[in-house]
Amino acid sequence: MNDRVPDSRAAAAIGVVRAFLAAVEARDVAAAQSHLAADARIVVPGGRTVGSVRELDANSVGRYRAVGKHVERFDVVDGDDRVIVYCLGTLHGVWPDGTAFRGIRFIDRFELRGDRIVLQQVWNDAGEHRAARPA
Repeated sequence: MNDRVPDSRAAAAIGVVRAFLAAVEARDVAAAQSHLAADARIVVPGGRTVGSVRELDANSVGRYRAVGKHVERFDVVDGDDRVIVYCLGTLHGVWPDGTAFRGIRFIDRFELRGDRIVLQQVWNDAGEHRAARPA
């Protein structure tokens, strides 16, 4: 694996990830899905794997009424036939009971082949924050 990613390739990969995340947050399923490869996999917290934006959205029901990401930075690594993009920041949104939240850490790891996302792995501390809330 070569760690150096040409600037244009890194910028293009970050652009795809930004557009995908913006479409997911806007709940624009068609736009978000257009950034995924046909065989894409999304691994959500807890290790469940989904294959579409609709399934991703369904997984969030019961976890969040609304959720968004404040991106702090992107790290990009060259993976020979793919580019790997790490997206780091914090979550903000509304719990199912209507209570707002913010400042929950997250990391998303994306693998892109060409201009399509083939894998997204999602990690965050939302479960710990939910567990610490009063019943």
